[in-house]
Amino acid sequence: MLSRSMRILVLNSGSSSIKYRLLDPPRSEALAGGLIEEVTDHREGLHRIVSSVSGLGIQAVGHRVVHGGDLFREPLLLTPVAVERLRSLNPLAPLHNPANLLGIETAREVWPDVPQVAVFDTAFHATLPPAAFTYAIPEDLARRHGIRRYGFHGISHGFIARRTAALLQRPVASTRLISLHLGNGASAAAIRAGRSVDTSMGLTPLEGLVMGTRSGDLDPAILPLLVRATGRSADDVETLLLRDSGLKGLAGTNDMRELEQRADAGDERAGRAIEIFAYRLKKYIGAYAAVLGRLDAVSFTGGIGEHSARIRSACLKDLELLGLVLDEAKNLAPAKGEREIGAGPVRVFVIPADEEVEIAAQTAACLEASRGTP
Repeated sequence: MLSRSMRILVLNSGSSSIKYRLLDPPRSEALAGGLIEEVTDHREGLHRIVSSVSGLGIQAVGHRVVHGGDLFREPLLLTPVAVERLRSLNPLAPLHNPANLLGIETAREVWPDVPQVAVFDTAFHATLPPAAFTYAIPEDLARRHGIRRYGFHGISHGFIARRTAALLQRPVASTRLISLHLGNGASAAAIRAGRSVDTSMGLTPLEGLVMGTRSGDLDPAILPLLVRATGRSADDVETLLLRDSGLKGLAGTNDMRELEQRADAGDERAGRAIEIFAYRLKKYIGAYAAVLGRLDAVSFTGGIGEHSARIRSACLKDLELLGLVLDEAKNLAPAKGEREIGAGPVRVFVIPADEEVEIAAQTAACLEASRGTP
């Protein structure tokens, strides 16, 4: 429990956009917020944000950072030394961390006297056991290059774990659940007692589920095969798997809404893409039920998880053996907010993602801990 009110500006600085929200964590009250799109100059973008929050009394800034590597397993109070340590992780997430870092550096210039904290997407998965995070490659090679499963979407999965426990009316420590964050990026997590014990994304956010433009799981031999067969460079093939694969590669678009409309109109390519997306999900649900040994709930979040009744139904179909049964009337109902849609012994929830609330809470807790606040 936070001991006092604290106005925290949450910044999610991407390569071409900056999302922001000003929150008071104890009440999760949004005092301001918005999205600055097509950012070519982060300083100019942040100055626009400064204008919109001027006079609202910012007391701290919390930054989303995608990759914390092995260095950072909890929120980090940002100092010049800490920022330089963050810079060393850019090679692990070249599409995300440099943009996150640029937002941090700019915010520290704009608000030099305001304490700032980095909150990591990978930190929630720092509890993975060795059997889950270790790849079967030579140990010295893996250690030398930091090759292991890190996992991502941890801010979202941590939030969902706590909200699911609240909906179950049980302590987090006594719950076992599967969290499904389904959007343009998608990942699954097996969570026992509030701690991640397995997750679908790996060294990078490319592994795991089929995503909007990312392939997800592949036979590793496909990469060198494509290099040899097409004459493309390894970097070009990596870009192909990151930006032109997944749903986009299967059916020409990464918009699930468009795919569902096309499938309803008889488009076989769109229907097959949806089937593949749901099938991969189903496999992970079954695997993670086995990992957990007992399953209390499955929770859906993210744009697709929250809004696609079709995907929820398809990936849970025929999983009665796991205690998973949908109430299709509730699943199809056009509802917003947290809701239960299951009809079996394992509860099924839809929980809107709110990463900004989670970042603000972790930022406040980090600052209180650094000040020795009880």
